[in-house]
Amino acid sequence: MGVATQDPKLREHFHGRVEDLVTFFTFIAEGVRRHLAALGFRSVEEAVGRVERLRQRTDVGHWKARRVDLSALLTTPVDGPRSCSTPQKKDLSGHLDQALLARAKDGATVPVTNVHRAVGAMLSGDLVRKHGAAGLADDALHVKLRGSAGQSFGAFLCRGVTLDIEGEANDSVAKGLSGGRVIIAPPRGGSFAPEDNVLIGNTALYGATAGEAFFSGLAGERFAVRNSGATAVVEGVGDHGCEYMTGGVVVVLGPTGRNFAAGMSGGTAYVLDRNRTFKQRCNLEMVELESLVDESEIWLVYGLVESHLRLTRSPLAQRVLDNWEHLVDAFVKVMPTDYRKVLQARRAQRLRPPPSAPRLRAISGGEG
Repeated sequence: MGVATQDPKLREHFHGRVEDLVTFFTFIAEGVRRHLAALGFRSVEEAVGRVERLRQRTDVGHWKARRVDLSALLTTPVDGPRSCSTPQKKDLSGHLDQALLARAKDGATVPVTNVHRAVGAMLSGDLVRKHGAAGLADDALHVKLRGSAGQSFGAFLCRGVTLDIEGEANDSVAKGLSGGRVIIAPPRGGSFAPEDNVLIGNTALYGATAGEAFFSGLAGERFAVRNSGATAVVEGVGDHGCEYMTGGVVVVLGPTGRNFAAGMSGGTAYVLDRNRTFKQRCNLEMVELESLVDESEIWLVYGLVESHLRLTRSPLAQRVLDNWEHLVDAFVKVMPTDYRKVLQARRAQRLRPPPSAPRLRAISGGEG
């Protein structure tokens, strides 16, 4: 602890010396040098691509490993360089983002398939370069899509852009969300209950910093991992939900997997725990569980469920609102212990009178 930080309080946890680390990595470098010398190389650069210096082990006992054939990987190239000698350039002329802006202005619904990756990321980059980090006004660009989106749908989406998809999406939805809004709902007229079916893949909202996300269905594992500022509503998540979360708000209107809130040091989660089983699925090492009793928080959650209904047409959200008085007691608030201390300290600082405020003395006796 305390190695990779400049915070004096955290550095106190490291009981070694900086010189010890320097010596440790010097030994590692010396070990690498010995291995290279044994192979006849003077540098790592000389070793790159020299596959003739490698052989596949034959003393492998595992039945799967014995069937692996690496001969194609260990073939010495006859012509051409042994390693990458020219920068790789990806042709982005056919990226879906090229058509998003024009189609959105026309009001057309854009078809999307799972070969379309990181939809919205390139568009956001162009908008930020033109308008700055503040982006555009809220919902200035609302893009409607239909289909099954590929990985990283809505990644790094900037403020002012809304991606509204009727369908589903793969892993890493809204990864690094940076102020935009992502809406995903099943196709209209579907014959299945959205809250019982997986709508998006794993690691949604990974590292999100700002923005909103509404998902009318279930999410995969590690939902909102490392979220530091985004607000999200989802109807159920897999294992490790809100893992390492440091900020933002997450509302879960359905079941969660195991190990919820592991390493969660900030932000707040509200879970609708109808079956009273959430406590057994939550990692309580860094968080505390509370009832939803504060009026301002009740209105916060109610408002988010209302937005979820308006944006996704969620049948579950409609039922929750229709039975709010009966269900509000089933919500569990997940509050990180240290985060609570920080909020309390900030609140006390705001309530403390400024140093320049005049002090009033009590006057007793005398006239006037």
